[in-house]
Amino acid sequence: MGSVEELRISLLESEENRNEEIGPNTSPVKQQTGGWKSSSLIVFTELCLCISFFGITKNLVVYLKTELLEDNVTAATHYSTWAGTCYLTALIGAYVSDSYWGNYLTIMGFGIIYMSGMVTLTLSASFSVLKRSPFFTFLGLYMISLGSGSIKPCLSAFGANQLDNTDTRAKASFFSWYYLSIKIGAFMASTVVVWIQDIYGWTIVFGIATLLVGIAFLSLISGSGNYRYRKPSGSPFTRLCQVIVAASRKFNMKFPEDNSLLYQAKPKLAIVQENVESEHTPGFSFLDKAAIVTTSDFSISGALNPWSLCTMSQVEELKSILNLLPIGATFILFSSVLSQESSVFVEQGMVMDRHFGSLNISPVSLSCFNVLAVVVFAQIYDKLIVPIACRFTKIEGGMSQLQRIGIGLFFSILAISSAAIVEAKRLQIVRDEGLMDKNVAVPMSIFWQIPQYTLVGVGEVFSQVGLLEFFYDQAPDSMRSLCMALAFLTISLGNYVTSFILTVVNRVTGWIPDNLNEGHLDRFFWLVVGLCLINLVVFAFCASRYRYKRK
Repeated sequence: MGSVEELRISLLESEENRNEEIGPNTSPVKQQTGGWKSSSLIVFTELCLCISFFGITKNLVVYLKTELLEDNVTAATHYSTWAGTCYLTALIGAYVSDSYWGNYLTIMGFGIIYMSGMVTLTLSASFSVLKRSPFFTFLGLYMISLGSGSIKPCLSAFGANQLDNTDTRAKASFFSWYYLSIKIGAFMASTVVVWIQDIYGWTIVFGIATLLVGIAFLSLISGSGNYRYRKPSGSPFTRLCQVIVAASRKFNMKFPEDNSLLYQAKPKLAIVQENVESEHTPGFSFLDKAAIVTTSDFSISGALNPWSLCTMSQVEELKSILNLLPIGATFILFSSVLSQESSVFVEQGMVMDRHFGSLNISPVSLSCFNVLAVVVFAQIYDKLIVPIACRFTKIEGGMSQLQRIGIGLFFSILAISSAAIVEAKRLQIVRDEGLMDKNVAVPMSIFWQIPQYTLVGVGEVFSQVGLLEFFYDQAPDSMRSLCMALAFLTISLGNYVTSFILTVVNRVTGWIPDNLNEGHLDRFFWLVVGLCLINLVVFAFCASRYRYKRK
């Protein structure tokens, strides 16, 4: 059948001829579509969805305790598990988007499930016969988790796709505005939505949240004619598995002396037209064997077996994913800290003095200080920190994405330390006032929680925005939705970690009883601080070994 080199050349020529007959997979003309107009519409869509979503999450622990009569640990565990699922399902949306439907159709398809879940939850709160059974409540909640979670990676990637890949500053600006819309949505949920719930009840709140989901999707549909669409490039999981299988089949083979002999498709044959000439990276060199050309890679007719021979672009795609995983793993504990803002922080606030003059402050409303911290500090970061840092580092953006993430992880440690100090002081007042056996609020203002909420917000400006930008920027072009899903997966796992730690710690130590005045919530916070310190050291090690993708 000829030499291996002849086979390689023949394969490229035959595939080139077939590609010319089919034509390249192209997008609409960039000058006529996309841009900030389209990205802004997607940011507005995310804003409406976030007001709706956080209108539920911010009040969910309170709803579970007051309406379904759950205890502290059960309510916090149910919240953390559900919130984790909301981000875990991002993998489903990413797979469907990259493999079959593309971002837009995936958003619209799972939007129907999202809306159905909102309607179910609203009905369960409206009729006492449904409220008595938690089945309908949790059915609605988990339909929401499937719909909203599947949409998250697609919407963020779809918005970034409207901008040119070469305009890194515009991409960074988009992710800042995108995350800012999330926090503004959370702020409105923590103030306006919580106020409406206090005055008008759960049915009205859930009904408004349902209406906002409808407005979000109508807004998205209105820009359909101006978006840039990427056709799905096939299952990313299949392409990744093909590399693993092909490399395993050639485990005992030696590398060619010239790396250029490793199989690489020509640019016009690539599934995705951007960045097809992948830089060869030294890590995970075993996987490079998947691109060694042998006679056994072809059938008698000359057809290529994709489970035996892969392009170097495929190999580098898998390497990119593997390099991102350790960084994402170290972000899990930061996400755990974020989840406590809507669970343990709220329960702590419920046993503090919530009066402000004649007003009775909802503990959920304290999260507005977190949002304000994000809004204010995001401007300080862009207008002050970045220009000053640029003078010293000579790096566009002032610092690397990983440096930005690391600073945010440090602020999360400060936030939990603040919560632990506040709780220690609260328990001291409990002992001084003889309130240990009474499940009542102590004479300590809830506003002492402001520092912990604020520090979490500052940490988000660094870490959360940095992580989204990092995962999108370092993702293979054909797997952007998948990599955004991996970023959201860290949030999911953070919620599950919180749920796990709460359950285990309470069973072993009893630190978090129904009556927090009898417990030691401060010790729980210090435990989390210790875990976060270890996590920061691991992150620093992983970040020091990471090699950025060449642009």
